[in-house]
Amino acid sequence: MGKDRLRSRDAARSVVDADSLFGGTAARKAQRKERQLCRQVQEAVSGALSALRDEVLQDAWVVEVAPAPDVGRLAVIVQVGPSAPPDEAAARLEKVAGYLRSEVAGAITRKRAPTLVFQVLPPEGEP
Repeated sequence: MGKDRLRSRDAARSVVDADSLFGGTAARKAQRKERQLCRQVQEAVSGALSALRDEVLQDAWVVEVAPAPDVGRLAVIVQVGPSAPPDEAAARLEKVAGYLRSEVAGAITRKRAPTLVFQVLPPEGEP
């Protein structure tokens, strides 16, 4: 083999794929899909909460939905109104969790609906 041929092989080995270093299109696409799913779940849970005839949950709203730890299980962060105690709101959310999950299943296009885990924040202005 000639020297030129050896140099070209060495140069080819030293080429680094930029996508492997900086999170390529596959990683960006997966993150976009996660954000899209979380937004769809947030809208579905918000709509379902507003449809409930529960005085404690009527004043609650969904602040954020995030993967916990992945999209098979989603953390739904809910903030309650000033008249609702957070502990009672958490208990009532657990009672209607199956209904909320079925509403999410109808709103998204996935083989399995994610499991919903609720975290209730106290009203704004309270510690």
